[in-house]
Amino acid sequence: FMSETAAALCLSAAYRHAGDRMWQTLTLLFALVPCALVQLSLVFIHRDVSRDRPLVLLLHLLQLGPLV
Repeated sequence: FMSETAAALCLSAAYRHAGDRMWQTLTLLFALVPCALVQLSLVFIHRDVSRDRPLVLLLHLLQLGPLV
């Protein structure tokens, strides 16, 4: 999960370096939107917010929720 996100960010940086803004934007969009949706589903399905566990919520906000 983390390596896929890192690869997408590296690819986006390569597109930016090449001056291809459209592919950079699409790469970021298709990489980060699913990550955010996964984190939101983990927060609401597992009800981590209601358990008063701020560390778990912080990990979800930093996109590290699947590691929990």
